[in-house]
Amino acid sequence: MAKVEAGMAGNVWKVLVKEGDQVTEGQEVAILESMKMEIPVSVEAEGTITKVYVQEGDFVNDSDAIVDIE
Repeated sequence: MAKVEAGMAGNVWKVLVKEGDQVTEGQEVAILESMKMEIPVSVEAEGTITKVYVQEGDFVNDSDAIVDIE
């Protein structure tokens, strides 16, 4: 199991996956917004989303969990 984490603090602008979705390496799973910039969060390996930790509008800090993939 791999945990995908936020690379910086910001608001969760968009969640692009749900639990059970299949993802491929490099696929975006969420978009953060910070200082009016959109920052995509991507997975580094393919697999299945087993847990989504955030909802649109949530605030995350650097290294907070976004999703788990297996």
